[in-house]
Amino acid sequence: MNTKDGFIEALLHGKVGCARADKDIEDLPWNPHPKFPGVFLKHLVTGQDTQGRFSAHIVRVDPGQAIGDHAHGAEIELHEVVAGSGHCLLEDQKIDYRPGVFVVVPQGAPHAVIAGDEGMLLLAKFAPALC
Repeated sequence: MNTKDGFIEALLHGKVGCARADKDIEDLPWNPHPKFPGVFLKHLVTGQDTQGRFSAHIVRVDPGQAIGDHAHGAEIELHEVVAGSGHCLLEDQKIDYRPGVFVVVPQGAPHAVIAGDEGMLLLAKFAPALC
């Protein structure tokens, strides 16, 4: 995955403006996903920042790794593919993931995300907040 792209560099070294305090994105830790190996998250905006209404995360899926089949019972989710490639299995359809693809995952819809050979970076946004 080419993270030297100007947008990716800006994203990974940018800021998140919050009412409580700005956050430097590069200082936020890559948190390992508790269930899926090879998947890491930077929590940009959390429910604590938004009174539980919204959250946003950079999700890194390492090459050949996957966010396995799961569903979010209370949240609607938006995936924005910013780097890399792979695909999403959403209910009964396969959606190719590449930069510029946006996918809405309905509340309660089973889905999985599988990274290709170069891995993948997503912006994942949830309403209400995931965490």
